[in-house]
Order: sequence, then C-alpha cells, then structure tokens
Amino acid sequence: MTSTTGKPNLSSLPTRAGARILSVGAARGDREVPNDDLVGPIDSSDEWIRQRTGIISRVRASEGIEAVDLAETAAKEALERAGIDGGTIDAVIVSTISNTVQTPSMAALLTERIGATPAPAFDISAACAGYAYGVAQADALVRSGMAEHVLVVGVEKLSEIVDPTDRSISFLLGDGAGAVVIGPADEPGISPSVWGSDGGQWDTIRMTNTLGSMREGAAWPTLRQDGQKVFRWAVWEMAKKAREALDAAGIEPDDLAAFIPHQANMRIIDEFAKQLKLPESVVIARDIATTGNTSAASIPLAMHRILEEHPELSGGLALQIGFGAGLVYGAQVVVLP
Repeated sequence: MTSTTGKPNLSSLPTRAGARILSVGAARGDREVPNDDLVGPIDSSDEWIRQRTGIISRVRASEGIEAVDLAETAAKEALERAGIDGGTIDAVIVSTISNTVQTPSMAALLTERIGATPAPAFDISAACAGYAYGVAQADALVRSGMAEHVLVVGVEKLSEIVDPTDRSISFLLGDGAGAVVIGPADEPGISPSVWGSDGGQWDTIRMTNTLGSMREGAAWPTLRQDGQKVFRWAVWEMAKKAREALDAAGIEPDDLAAFIPHQANMRIIDEFAKQLKLPESVVIARDIATTGNTSAASIPLAMHRILEEHPELSGGLALQIGFGAGLVYGAQVVVLP
C-alpha cells in the first residue's frame, strides 16, 4: 500500500483497548532476621527500630541463594496462576539494583530459566520505583500490540550490599522477589502512570563507593541514605504524586479497595494514608513489618500478601506507588488480579 505521497506506508500493529495484571507470584528470603540480631553493630534496640520503622523482622536469603533464584520462583508462581507457560511470554522486564554482574541482564538469564526464549528481556535500574516503571512499560507494550503477555519482576538481594554498622539503612533491608503477568483486557486495567525523577537529589540514597574506586582498594560498596531527607521527600512530595495518580485514573480515594505503597517505612505509609484521606474500607499494605524494605520487590510482594489475606479484594482497584534512589518515583492505579 502506498501513501498519498506515493511512498510505501509502514505496517503497524493493531492496538488493544487495555491491559491488566493477570496474576502475581512471590518469593521471600529463607531466613527470618529479627531486630535483635542487628542492633549490636548499630548501637540500637528492638524498640527503637520498631518505633522508627514499624519493622519487627525482615527476611533475607542465605548465601547460596542469588537474586535470580528468587526471581525464578516468583515468576513461575505468577505463570502458574495466570494459567500460561514461559513460552507464552512475549517480553521479560526485571527491575533490580542487585544483579550479581553489570552485564548481561538478569532478565536474559531469567528468560532462559522459565522457558521464555527468545522473548526480549531487559533490566530496569530504578530502585524502589522500578516495579512501577516495569508495569508502565508492560501496559504500553500490551496496548500497542507489541506483546500479548509480559512478565514484570521486581527482585532484590539487598543483604549483599548492606553495611551492618550503617545506622542509616542497614536494619531496613530485606530480600525477595515479586512477579506479575500482564496481558490484554477488554478495558483498561492499568491507569496512566505518573512517573518521574529528581536527579538533583541523586546523593540522598546512594552507594558508598564506585566500582572504579574498588580497583584502587576501596571497600565493597554498600547502600547509604540521608534518612531525614528521604522521609520528608516521601511524605510531602510523594503524597502529591499519589493524588496525581488518582486523578490520572479518574477516581477518588473512596473508589479504592487497597493502597499498596513501596514498603519503605511504616511511618511513611501511615502519613500517606492520612494525607490521602483514605477511608477505613481501604486495605493498606503493611508487609514491611515482617519482610522489611525490599526495594523493587516491595510492591508486588505486598500485593501478593494482601491478596492472600484478603482474597475478596480481587477485581478491586489498588493505588500503587514506588519511590526511591535517583530520586525516582512511579505510580498507577491497577485492577487487582
């Protein structure tokens, strides 16, 4: 076929009305680590950690378990719950900051492990907002006709980049993976995403050393944060983005069945709920209490748990928002699987 200019037209794919999350899978670290196991090196107490963060314990993976192993377990559960196999997946997106190598991607290895070869596969490095970024991209791929089923995984083994003496963040972090399968729907099941970044606060959550400095004898790089700056940014700025996500979805807080924020800190979650004026009918994810902060994995892990505890929420609307190192953020309203 030629255009009005006499030049050939490029073919395009048929678009779809919508996309939605079809299923969710999870994998948590095999070791429960209570506060008392961590307080010595940071000269703290179980009471202090509970009051500041709401964390009672966190889960971490043993030495022989890598992040990709957690991702594989979560992905296989999501595939089974969706009623499809790896060969049906058209793209694999993994969000992580704890891959064991700079390259190749964890997604490429995961694709081989779940039988999804030759699906395109790539990693996202957006820390605690990475899962929301992945959902935004999967939604676009499905609606544009580029893919029918997309696997999105948030996975971290943060215990490998923790300094046990660092009082700013070490006691927060856990290990785990959450995975969702996103596929076509007759109407939108994922709202327009509200996402962005603020590189001016790049050093607020950061690694202590660069890879280059290690060649000169620097210590293994670990995570560190300016806790007060992060808290203020999350409470004030991210609450605004959460409201923007509700507006983008065209709904009110009363329309929500659940609120699933990044599990950064229980005080932040509580302040979110207060500022959004969420009614008591909205179930709020509080997975951080026994899982810890798992960065990119925290939202899908929290979704998995909230649906296990409240299966009646399936089909309802959930507001999810991730925010963290970058600084970056991403939010959308989704129909729960």
